[in-house]
Amino acid sequence: MSYANDMPTADLRTDAGLASELRAGVMRLRRRLVAERHPDNHLSIPQMVVLGLLVRLGDQTVGDLARAERVQPPSMTRTVNCLESDGYVTRRPHETDGRQVVVAITDAGRAAVLADRQRRDAWLSQRLAELTPAERAALREAAPVLARLALTD
Repeated sequence: MSYANDMPTADLRTDAGLASELRAGVMRLRRRLVAERHPDNHLSIPQMVVLGLLVRLGDQTVGDLARAERVQPPSMTRTVNCLESDGYVTRRPHETDGRQVVVAITDAGRAAVLADRQRRDAWLSQRLAELTPAERAALREAAPVLARLALTD
């Protein structure tokens, strides 16, 4: 019997119980997805997040990246410096504001993100295949709601 199985389950009929179950489930899933990263991937999670943002949003300023990740610009600058020194991003002056720098992902950065996503998506697809059709349907309904919850301030 595992620790998770020994824990009392929350009353899903209440918002507090639902919150507790969602928090625990999402955190366990996150840990599993992190564990499925390729062992040769030396990039940190924050670095992978920045590369993922650049894939999804295109070129961004350091300030935009910092706001998106809710970190201070100096912290984002350190992350970008590491990514640049490893060849995953490049920087160029902003076209209209000389005080800012625009960060762009390189082919190596894009390849790292796509390989990481593919590996973790493959693991998750295998787990989903083990679920019943009704469970997969419930997750299809829940996925956009979970995404919206994640974006709420």
